[in-house]
Amino acid sequence: MITPTLRTNRLLLRPFTAHDIPELVPLIGAREVAATTRSIPHPYTAADAEKFIDGDHGNEINLAIVRRSDPQLIGGGILRPDENDQHAEVGYWIGVPYWGNGFATEAARALIQYAFETLQMHRVYAFHTSNNPASGQILRKIGMKNEGEMRQHQRKWGEYLDVEIYGMLREEWK
Repeated sequence: MITPTLRTNRLLLRPFTAHDIPELVPLIGAREVAATTRSIPHPYTAADAEKFIDGDHGNEINLAIVRRSDPQLIGGGILRPDENDQHAEVGYWIGVPYWGNGFATEAARALIQYAFETLQMHRVYAFHTSNNPASGQILRKIGMKNEGEMRQHQRKWGEYLDVEIYGMLREEWK
């Protein structure tokens, strides 16, 4: 699958490159970011970043989120499409210095638009853990519906966390 480049008013979502590593490591390596994600380790090292950038991600679409105004890396986004069931999981993270500026909302919208309009998915879904209610606000803001809770579904750093599931069907988009 060819990794796309997506544009919004303020953001560019593009493939990660080795040049991103010096900015990526401190952003994704912040404990606050790792605490609210499923698979980001803490501490996060340059070796982790190299493995991620050079790794085979199958049909996952991993994109760097950068500001268009000054190409500053501010986060990352992911789509995990499933062609068989015509659905895709969407995810995102934003570095702590950039929280509260609407960047996650803008990036999530772009990812969902790509999933529905380009990949022709029937459904897009996302989830967040109970320690990240801000992500739930973002998902509701972009029109996703809360579809339920999986109690103590995810284990992070020895603690079991509830997981909230959100979804949107293609006919609900726009």
